[in-house]
Amino acid sequence: MTDELKRIGEALVAHCRNGTEAEGLAALYAEDAVSVEAMDMGQGREAQGLEAIRGKHAWWESAMEVHESTADGPYPHGPDRFGVIFTADATNRESGERHAMKEIAIYTVRDGKIVREEFFYG
Repeated sequence: MTDELKRIGEALVAHCRNGTEAEGLAALYAEDAVSVEAMDMGQGREAQGLEAIRGKHAWWESAMEVHESTADGPYPHGPDRFGVIFTADATNRESGERHAMKEIAIYTVRDGKIVREEFFYG
């Protein structure tokens, strides 16, 4: 793991743990970053560009009440990728259903910024 990759991975995890994801997006993501979900949750699987990724975060915050969440990592993979394991206990505001969620996210870094994130969940 390069020093830069370690710094970016640790910063991302810290933002997730501290509830400062918006600051993390601004500091760590490339303007043309792509976010890919494992399945279409009604908005397509891919969000293209930082503004679209911000929109995904806004949707999550408005749709879900998060009771508890964790971010574990980063786990390096070669010179340009790292993984993070996320868990969340959240209630869907519309349906009232509460879910325990777990996912793995793989981040690709290029030129000092996150350019791609991919989420894996069941």
